[in-house]
Amino acid sequence: MKYTKTKAVLNQLVADLSQMSMIIHQTHWYMRGPNFLKLHPLMDEFMEEIDSQLDVISERLIALDGSPYSTLKEMAENTKIQDWPGEWDKTTPERLAHLVDGYRYLEDLYQHGIEVSDVEKDFSTQDIFIR
Repeated sequence: MKYTKTKAVLNQLVADLSQMSMIIHQTHWYMRGPNFLKLHPLMDEFMEEIDSQLDVISERLIALDGSPYSTLKEMAENTKIQDWPGEWDKTTPERLAHLVDGYRYLEDLYQHGIEVSDVEKDFSTQDIFIR
């Protein structure tokens, strides 16, 4: 099967970007405190960017004859980004730190995708990982 490892990274990103989108939503919904007016709209920007990446990644996986995860169950079973219950016990700084952890994980996963797609000579997907 062609681009097997690249497709696996793409599908991992489908699960993880979906999870990250939910974590950003949760941060947005449960945000409070002195920086609310500045940070709350920023979460909208983060959500738009993650959702845009998710769309591009999913469409590339389909173009490679892959099957992106497409159910909440699949996303939950395959994501490697931890979630938290939607409760008021976390502060905004704690939630933002959780976002940073998620973004760092995604950065590493994109880097892995760059390396795998290079080995498999899938330079079109590599361009997506680099952007």
